[in-house]
Amino acid sequence: MSSTDGVWLSIDDYSRYKSVSTTTTRRHIKNNILKYREENGKYFIYVPSSERVKMREGEEVLRLKLELELLRGRERTLQNENHELRMLVDLYEGNRVSVNPPELPHFYD
Repeated sequence: MSSTDGVWLSIDDYSRYKSVSTTTTRRHIKNNILKYREENGKYFIYVPSSERVKMREGEEVLRLKLELELLRGRERTLQNENHELRMLVDLYEGNRVSVNPPELPHFYD
C-alpha cells in the first residue's frame, strides 16, 4: 500500500472516528476543510492510510461493510448500463431480428 492510499468514511463513521459531532463534520465539508466526495447525495470523507491504523477494528469492519454495499450498488448499475449498451450495439449492427411492435388498437368514433 502506498502512502497515498486511504479510505473513504461516511459522515457518521468519520464523526465517530474523530469524536466530533456530525454537525461539525458537515460544517467542515461545507467550508472545504476536509477532503470529501459526494455519491448519490451521500458524503464520504477521505482518511489517509497513516491515520487509518489508528481506527479501532470494529470501525474498520463497519467501514468495509459500507464500502462493500456501495461497490455492489455500483456493480449493479454498471451491469445494467452494459446490458443496455450491448442491446444498442446489437441493434445498430443488425445482429438482432427486428421485431415490429404490436399494433395499437384502433378506436372508431
